[in-house]
Amino acid sequence: MIGAVSKAFFQTLAGSHKLKRLASRYGMRNERSFAHRFIAGDTIDDAIATARRIEAAGLLVTLDYLGESVATIAEADAATREYLGLLEQIAASGIERNISLKLTQLGLTIDRATCVDNLRRILDAGAAQEFFVRIDMENSPFTAVTLDVFETMWQQGYRNAGIVLQSCLPRSEADAARMNALGARVRLVKGAYKEPKNVAYQSKADVDAAFVRIMRLLLVEGRYPAIATHDPPMIDHTRAFAREQGIPSDRYEFQMLYGIRRDLQTSLIREGRRVRVYVPFGREWFPYFMRRLGERPANVGFVIRAVLRDRRA
Repeated sequence: MIGAVSKAFFQTLAGSHKLKRLASRYGMRNERSFAHRFIAGDTIDDAIATARRIEAAGLLVTLDYLGESVATIAEADAATREYLGLLEQIAASGIERNISLKLTQLGLTIDRATCVDNLRRILDAGAAQEFFVRIDMENSPFTAVTLDVFETMWQQGYRNAGIVLQSCLPRSEADAARMNALGARVRLVKGAYKEPKNVAYQSKADVDAAFVRIMRLLLVEGRYPAIATHDPPMIDHTRAFAREQGIPSDRYEFQMLYGIRRDLQTSLIREGRRVRVYVPFGREWFPYFMRRLGERPANVGFVIRAVLRDRRA
């Protein structure tokens, strides 16, 4: 229950324009500022430099240019063109060619056809340069349409794309079977959004139990699933099940967020596991940052100390 309240509280804060303006003054001012704990920086150069450090430590990366819920077709087109430029810069940098994006950033809330066209432009450019593009899952009003858009792209032959499922939603078990039947790559997460009772599990125990069920389904029937969690019991369940089923460690990977549980990332790498770090960057970092605080309230103390330090500086 505490976790649900925390998610709701920070999701409300994420929509505060006044708080966003205040945070922007301090959050990314320098590398010691509080947002740098979870955000690689404002620019693609920042993200590439961060990705190089992560890869040097033996980890994999996916880059996410932050932004969501654009308000106009012009903004959706601008975001798409920004992604096309990012693909060129990432390819030239020599880091791994793997990105994540949100459909509302490409215009889903404005016009579905425009969003699909923008996604197609990115997937075409990505395929030409051997990129893998993960379509992130947003809150539950967008679940069905995100899966439908993904499946449309898949049926049109785009195989350089993957999708995300959230174990907090009861529907995700059936959705996992649907994605497995396609042969699509799935990232499994618990879910960062506060969802209503009629569409989502409300207790951590239920979310965790669903995570384990879906994880097993993906490991046995899926195609190179990504098990995205910082929760040691979920990681233990995954390793134990893979061992029981004789599933080698190169048939799946763990994924974690930049700045969270670096110790766990390192320990898994030392075991010979594949671990990918989700590296967010860009000026529209505030909503993402608030969701991270809602997921792990222990991070709040870190932020408060950093803000006080920055204001004294």
